Amino acid sequence: EGQKSSGLDAVQSSVKMLKILNDSDLHHLSEYSFERRFDERGAIEWMQENWWHSFVFSVLYAALVFGGQHYMKARPKLDLRLPLVIWSLSLALFSIIGAVRTGSYMLHILSSSGFRRSICDQSFYNGPVSKFWAYAFVLSKAPELGDTAFVVLRKQKLLFLHWYHHITVLLYSWYSYKDMVAGGGWFMTMNYTVHALMYSYYAARAAGLRVPRPFAVVITSAQIAQMVMGVTVSSLVYRWMQQGDCPSRVDNITWATLMYLSYLLLFSNFFYQSYLRQNSKAKTQ
Repeated sequence: EGQKSSGLDAVQSSVKMLKILNDSDLHHLSEYSFERRFDERGAIEWMQENWWHSFVFSVLYAALVFGGQHYMKARPKLDLRLPLVIWSLSLALFSIIGAVRTGSYMLHILSSSGFRRSICDQSFYNGPVSKFWAYAFVLSKAPELGDTAFVVLRKQKLLFLHWYHHITVLLYSWYSYKDMVAGGGWFMTMNYTVHALMYSYYAARAAGLRVPRPFAVVITSAQIAQMVMGVTVSSLVYRWMQQGDCPSRVDNITWATLMYLSYLLLFSNFFYQSYLRQNSKAKTQ
């Protein structure tokens, strides 16, 4: 009950901020009818009551992933090229549209109100354009778990980074959305943008297209940059929260910082193992 009331307080606070931002021509952002009609209050209340389901999804996911690997040990790998193309292309299109819509909102806040407001701004969760895509982002983390089915059924190497990233993003996204914490606009927009590149790359590879190796390097570099920015935003939220400007909680900031730091280490190691170490091996041979 306390969580729900704190979440409703956040909604009311964000509505006040939205009125202030409206004075700076925020209403000039063009909305599609489905974005305008979206009931963000109902979405936030639903998440406050049901966010714990993310733990259920995570446990089921882990059981299916590792149980699936055991099941596939004595069976031939599946090709699944066409389903993988469709899957990756669908997520690429979703991410591209999400990046464009949330990006337009964030650029407007940056240009009209500055960097600090873009981080501390809660109206991302209920503002024009962004409110639908904020909720769509959070919900999408559940079906995105389906990525791993292709890894398991095609008997590819399952990296710790892969399943750890899927589980923790799902848990943190659902945990944070219900409280409309500061920094969410940056976290979601960055993730949409990186996923737009990543899933486009996966779709092209699955379709059999030759993608230049530097493109993979660019994607991993973008992921590392995203993690650096995630740690930076979390630090700024904590600093400005002490001044009463950024609505968040110490526990949320702690989890966000630990999560982004772990991603930074894992993606940096992946970059080294995949690109730098391989290049040095090739030169010595």
